Amino acid sequence: MALVTWHSNYTVNVKEIDKQHQQLISIMNELHDGMKAGKGKEVLSRVLDELIKYTAFHFKYEEMLFDKFSYPDTAVHKRQHADLVQQVLEYKENFDSGKKILTIEVMDFLKEWLTNHIVGADKNYSSFLNGKGVV
Repeated sequence: MALVTWHSNYTVNVKEIDKQHQQLISIMNELHDGMKAGKGKEVLSRVLDELIKYTAFHFKYEEMLFDKFSYPDTAVHKRQHADLVQQVLEYKENFDSGKKILTIEVMDFLKEWLTNHIVGADKNYSSFLNGKGVV
């Protein structure tokens, strides 16, 4: 069973960003499924790396739009992105070094952060970007 299922209330009305959010959810679900199935550290590490890389790609894309169109909440949004990246890199470092394992608490954190960020902070830029012709 998926940790997160895409729902229309997650849309930010920017096709490329919605597509990226769906991909993030897919990778997160793959990580969750692997964890629940007891997959080996190598598999989980690979999927966690993929999640980290895709998250960085996605954040860079959003932030490029913010800078291009002078989104008024850019600094706050970038700080939220940086905070998540730092937290996930800590999880990855601890996982790779054997200090911690992936737990349902970690997965719940990722789920809550992503879904709350999409329906909160990301929805806030929808009308701004749409008004700039980004759809």
